[in-house]
Amino acid sequence: MESTAPTSFSYDADNEAKFQDLLTKYPTKQAVVLPALWLAQDQFGYLTPDLMDYVAKRLERPPVQVYSVVEFYTMFHTRPVGEHHIQVCQTLTCTMRGCEDLQDLIHDEIGIGPGEMTKDGKFSFETVECLGSCGTAPMMRMDNRYFEGLSREKLKRILQACKEGRNPADEDHD
Repeated sequence: MESTAPTSFSYDADNEAKFQDLLTKYPTKQAVVLPALWLAQDQFGYLTPDLMDYVAKRLERPPVQVYSVVEFYTMFHTRPVGEHHIQVCQTLTCTMRGCEDLQDLIHDEIGIGPGEMTKDGKFSFETVECLGSCGTAPMMRMDNRYFEGLSREKLKRILQACKEGRNPADEDHD
């Protein structure tokens, strides 16, 4: 899953059309920063400085504004991530409800720790600050979906589904 960062980036025709449509739906170009970054990330897989500069230029924003948005939101990636990108919340509520045990299980089941990706590019894993679901702790975000109220058994089923090419959402039950 290793990608080479482009020396020059532009939206493909489909994303350019989406970008133009976004400009008509928001009151200012600054308001388009998040969806414009999503388009770039969806097209390339992660956000390089060149891609962030491109978005900043297209929106007539200082690059530092776009960089700070990318650094603030955990949904944006600045390096390649696996096909299944796992983000485990590690804030107080999730820690009190067992997120460290879940991190250990991820290591045992797929062989990587926080900040790592499997050699085949199937999984990557990181710990993040609050994902905003304290009432359902411990929880994780994977493939742009929340998995809440996790137990070891539930997480094991979810990871197994990914390994077997099945939809992990089908395993999100107790």
